[in-house]
Amino acid sequence: MKKIVTCLLSILLLSSANVLAEEHNSSLKPRLVVMTDIGDCDVEPDDMESAIRLMAYADMFEIEAIMTTVGWNCDPYPKEWTQYLDKVVEAYGKDVHKLMLRSKQKDFLSLDRENGKQTIGYWPSMEYIKSRCMAGSHTAGIGIIGQDNDTEGSEFLIKLADEDDERPIWVATWGSGNTLAQAIWKVQQTRTPEQLKAFLHKFHVYTITDQDMVYAMRMNRAYSSHMWMRREFKDDLKFIWDEGTWQLQCELGKQEWKKHQEMIQGHGALGAIYPNYKWGVEGDTPSFLHIMPNGLNDPEDPTQAGWAGCHKFGMCADSLTYAWTSWQEPQRGITEGYKRRFYPAELNDFCARMQWAKEGRGNTNPIVIINGKQPSPNTYNLTAKAGEVVTLDASKSVDAEGNKLSFVWWMQPEASSYDKNITINDNDASKATITIPEDAKGNTIHIICEVTDNGEIPLTSYARVIISPL
Repeated sequence: MKKIVTCLLSILLLSSANVLAEEHNSSLKPRLVVMTDIGDCDVEPDDMESAIRLMAYADMFEIEAIMTTVGWNCDPYPKEWTQYLDKVVEAYGKDVHKLMLRSKQKDFLSLDRENGKQTIGYWPSMEYIKSRCMAGSHTAGIGIIGQDNDTEGSEFLIKLADEDDERPIWVATWGSGNTLAQAIWKVQQTRTPEQLKAFLHKFHVYTITDQDMVYAMRMNRAYSSHMWMRREFKDDLKFIWDEGTWQLQCELGKQEWKKHQEMIQGHGALGAIYPNYKWGVEGDTPSFLHIMPNGLNDPEDPTQAGWAGCHKFGMCADSLTYAWTSWQEPQRGITEGYKRRFYPAELNDFCARMQWAKEGRGNTNPIVIINGKQPSPNTYNLTAKAGEVVTLDASKSVDAEGNKLSFVWWMQPEASSYDKNITINDNDASKATITIPEDAKGNTIHIICEVTDNGEIPLTSYARVIISPL
């Protein structure tokens, strides 16, 4: 009888998890354009590493385009280097049917439907990814921007912006971003100022430093189209300039390289081509970790800590332009602290997906339920009166594999407008309580719930609770 009850309970948990997963997957993916100088792994291995990780998360991003472009190690971009991007996409094609088992996806949509809006949890076909690979600008610098410099990539960016889709387009620049600069220039020449403003509002940029030049010129930031975009369109183009988080990503990967060798390299077709590091590991990965819909942060608010740290609006290293960044103290230390905190869970998450790529089985993330509701991919909002005791209840969270769950609750002060410490009672239990301070009225309090299972490869899910005291 006990075995029957246990079996029924397991079925109930799996059924609940599947229903909740379907509700979660009704959310649209974030739109993503990648600009990469992927190439010879003896010269540029980290772009290929990041591209492989991106493919392992193709169910989480609407990959609008992957554009080859110039970078620190090449000007112009060698056309023969595009073969490395082809290898990654072909490896994805070999692994995707096993990855699809992770979300119980049985088939692909037609290519026409894939070109529409995709929901979180949908694995696109290799044919779709191939159709979105194209050439961007293969020459560096602001000096080339202008007449007769259009590329397939810059024209496609204009096409994407003109689509009937309210979601922002995140441009992750692993190399040069001057393909976007060219698109901006053309819209500036051919459309009204109001239309240019609307075009700029469609794009959000997360650039891994200024790589619109060869490495020896890296301090000549005026040469870069990135500086031009930050200066000329500072009021309309959201720009995250990453100088620091990507370096820590490289260093943490080196420190955990043995785990990469054991649990990523050789796992599936993607793992078979995951290269050894040269300078650091996956330096470009923070550009899409920032928009990962894992419940931890809303990418529209860079102050919210996520797998790519957190940023503050301020001056860039060129001493002329402003962007969201964390290159100076104290923000650099703050974002480093969060990056180190999250990195073990981030790496485990990747390792678990590579197990699926290899074996077609593995662990999946818990589904976080707060006060009986599943938060949207970004936040769970609630109001409370000053002085009220608020209960945050994650006890209904479920795990598809029936693994045991552990809980941690904590406050992120940088994202909260209330600037005093708040005590979270029972912060390591499924239910926590908070007494809303009398002076918190009119502010916001950001509380993070981390839920971790005890699977073969433990996985963590998150929910961000934003409390607005009345």
